[in-house]
Amino acid sequence: MPVRPAAPWRSSPPTATGRIPVTALGPSVPGGKFRPKAFVSEVVPFQATAFREGHDIIGVHVRLFSPSGDESLHRLTPVGDGFDTWRTEVAVLEEGVWRFRFEAFADDFATWQHAADLKIAAGVDTALMREMGALLFDRAAAEKSRPKSERTALAAAAARLRDAAVDDQTALLTVRDPAIGARFAERPLASLVTLGDEHELLVERERAGVGAWYEFFPRSEGAYRRTDGTVVSGTFRTAARRLPGVAGMGFDVVYLVPIHPIGQTNRKGRNNSLEAQPGDPGSPYAIGAADGGHDAIHPELGTEADLQAFIRAARKNGLEVAIDIALQASPDHPWVAEHPEWFTTLPDGTIAYAENPPKKYQDIYPLNFDNDPEGSYAEMLRVIRHWVERGIKIFRVDNPHTKPLQFWEWLIATVNADAPDVIFLAEAFTRPRVMQALAQVGFQQSYSYFTWRNTKDQLEEFFTSVSHETADYMRPNVFVNTHDILTEYLQYGGRPAYKIRAAIAATAAPTYGVYAGYELFENVARPGSEENIDNEKYEFKFRDWEGAEAAGDSLAPYLRRLNEIRRSHPALRQLRNFSAHWSDDEAILVYSKHLDAAFSPTGRSDTIIVVVNVDPHSARQTMVHLDTRVWGVEPGAPFLVEDLVTGSRWTWTDHNYVRLDAFDEPAHILHVKESR
Repeated sequence: MPVRPAAPWRSSPPTATGRIPVTALGPSVPGGKFRPKAFVSEVVPFQATAFREGHDIIGVHVRLFSPSGDESLHRLTPVGDGFDTWRTEVAVLEEGVWRFRFEAFADDFATWQHAADLKIAAGVDTALMREMGALLFDRAAAEKSRPKSERTALAAAAARLRDAAVDDQTALLTVRDPAIGARFAERPLASLVTLGDEHELLVERERAGVGAWYEFFPRSEGAYRRTDGTVVSGTFRTAARRLPGVAGMGFDVVYLVPIHPIGQTNRKGRNNSLEAQPGDPGSPYAIGAADGGHDAIHPELGTEADLQAFIRAARKNGLEVAIDIALQASPDHPWVAEHPEWFTTLPDGTIAYAENPPKKYQDIYPLNFDNDPEGSYAEMLRVIRHWVERGIKIFRVDNPHTKPLQFWEWLIATVNADAPDVIFLAEAFTRPRVMQALAQVGFQQSYSYFTWRNTKDQLEEFFTSVSHETADYMRPNVFVNTHDILTEYLQYGGRPAYKIRAAIAATAAPTYGVYAGYELFENVARPGSEENIDNEKYEFKFRDWEGAEAAGDSLAPYLRRLNEIRRSHPALRQLRNFSAHWSDDEAILVYSKHLDAAFSPTGRSDTIIVVVNVDPHSARQTMVHLDTRVWGVEPGAPFLVEDLVTGSRWTWTDHNYVRLDAFDEPAHILHVKESR
């Protein structure tokens, strides 16, 4: 007998592909194992690839479910990139886990409207097209979910299309009626609806993505030298006197290097010398002594009550306190005697010290998490919770790439399960995939390669990448310098280099940081290295902040102005809105940050254009070229800009002349004024 064909499907067949394929979903994390991330008030792009066979028109929605259960539906629009990409943007305003699902459908009205517009105008199949439209309007008018006034209007439109007294040219007015089009855009007439899988988006508190950080060593703040040459350490109480100055520059986070007891064995001396002299304080990263370990406070800094007073003073000044977590130990740490299995023992019976060739850290033992993972993991969790209970909610983590990725995934998830407002910053200057993996498993922020990206091309590539390619899971904290890093650009670029780097860091990314002394232009390196000479890791530093500013010898006023600009302009508090533009000079960097009025807390759009001379040794003049469509201005149309540093105003178009002198004002930070 001949084989009979299978019965046709009465419903969608069980395939991996939906009736209307929807793929390449975003936001997402490569590999699909981890949730993408955002922060409160961040404008998040939702996008997908969607298409169907033939020429019929489709539509795409994304349905969002907030952590509190609110549901919203958002229409995506085609990007027009030739790859069937659809996109919309949503500001996520609630902390917690959001769920989202893409929904694709055949847009029956849009398909008919397109065909009817062509055919009726050409006199082809006019009666058929009019009846097809009338049937669609009948169908829509029968939908109880539509407002009564809309249903009445659609029924009237169907009657007009069927009315023989209405000629085809008049019927075309109904086909093209913008009011009808708007109704169907808001409530599409959909068929072949294809529902995607649900996905999650983790939205964290705003500080996870926005902030200006200031790093200092509390032992240096208030330290003084006795007449006999010995130094009395600063304390939390004396360091608190510096907080009004930090807050006055507009910073949000004050970050303290490790505050724990420092070992004596193999203590490093000045400039990383192998022999410490009497009075040398040692590196705060050589953690642990007879006074305790990671849950203890260095006795010279004070007591736990002194730390609490410091935290209260910081809050009073509008600052959050971050502390450094360096999971390593000095040879004197209690862990070494109590848990030798947490370290690596060499064949000669000694414990391996830390190395980062060519650097050697004889005063530090790295932890080995593989000998006793259960015990070592539990102890690290205890340490973090110890400080969380004492009011610390931000941790800068030293060299996390030297610990197992699995450990960080477990630790951060466990801590955030009980304390979702805790933030971890990864100090991992390492290979790109490792840095990205740390972000994917949970780190809320990451140090970045910004420190070494100095040319126009390098900076364009860097900020485009972090703003668009990895922004679903990795948030850069673009420090201009650190206690470990003094780049050649800063060493040899003079004071203009400090101004240039600060201007870029503060405007191109929503989170940036400086290490104390940057405002004093400290630019002398230890010979053959990329770190400051007389490094503060190994000695006390004595600085006269107020005296330098009074003498006009400080970058503090410029940093203050940059942070004022950041707080006044919400476009600068977004990550994903960086747009590179063009100039005719290899040293003139041009970019913009735009925020639509719909997402702005002021209800008005906000656009900042930044033009920077990245050559700290010259004055440059050139033409800059802008894609003004980014902020809704047609090419060639004039618009007013105001320099937020100097107060100067100009009328610009998409092509403009600029001259920037690195020794005067190396950067224009321009606000596009709205037309009245």
